[in-house]
Amino acid sequence: MSALPTWEVLDTSVMGYGKKLNQDSVRTGGTGTANDPVILAVADGHGSASYPRSNVGARFAAELFAAKGREFGALVRPGRLPWLRDYARYELPEQLVRDWQARVWAHWGRQPGPEGADAPREEVLRMYGSTLIGAVLAPGLFVAWQLGDGELTVVDADGSVRLPLAPEHAELGDETASLCLRKAWHLVRVHWEPLPEPARAPRLVALSTDGLSKSFASDAGFTEFTSGLYERLASRGLPGIEDDVPRWLEAASRHSGDDTTLALAHRAEPGSDPREAWARAPEPARPWGPGADPEADADPGSGLSDPPSALSDPPSERPDPTGGTRNDDEETERP
Repeated sequence: MSALPTWEVLDTSVMGYGKKLNQDSVRTGGTGTANDPVILAVADGHGSASYPRSNVGARFAAELFAAKGREFGALVRPGRLPWLRDYARYELPEQLVRDWQARVWAHWGRQPGPEGADAPREEVLRMYGSTLIGAVLAPGLFVAWQLGDGELTVVDADGSVRLPLAPEHAELGDETASLCLRKAWHLVRVHWEPLPEPARAPRLVALSTDGLSKSFASDAGFTEFTSGLYERLASRGLPGIEDDVPRWLEAASRHSGDDTTLALAHRAEPGSDPREAWARAPEPARPWGPGADPEADADPGSGLSDPPSALSDPPSERPDPTGGTRNDDEETERP
């Protein structure tokens, strides 16, 4: 029998360039065993004047998924998968949305804004609007949920990169699904992936808010980043990237103008010591791939260049589209 994979987790969140408040929230934990499943959660508050408490909404979302994810991981046992699949697809999304909305309403009751404690419920929920991505890795199973924008990115054993929860059609402008919508559970996308052979489990699972992906000029640039990130992890282990990830995200936020958050789980080979691999490994490829200009935007002394050619131009002012929620993370005053 193959040894079960163990996982190491890391999370980093960087406030948008020039902003005063980070609207993102992140929670991670676990090693991937039956009693300690890996839990990853990132949430992105919408920001702007229409969502003045979205940073609180994002924190509630990440905290709530971390708790629900641990409960879900504890249910993973052989013979339960058919029932658990239906629970993951239908019941858990509804529980997440209803519990988030109940928590938001209770918070408003304790700390109402100028509109008063009796403000219309839908208007209150909108003030806290947030997206959410969450994942659970347990022996024999990998499940993830997504509401709104952001990315779930997976690197498989052969090094290939996939985005299993990417929407079939790109969302229009800055519009995105949100926990604040009345029946938001209908909009939750679910990835269900049994892992009967531990040796074929993903090597890397990463969740990120859209501040990372939209900093790249193309989808290919984002894929190159993930490939480079995995190469560095594979050759140096988690200690080899802990100091670099915040700098990479800061570089991304300068181009996207948005808060940028990354949560990842890396499969560690049993019996290996990543510190030894780190000491032996040569410098890997830059995370932004071979297209990056090594002479531009260099971080002195880092040995790793920022990715100007792979990144998009800094954002410009865009109108707020109608008919949906907008996730622009614009800095606003808080009540």
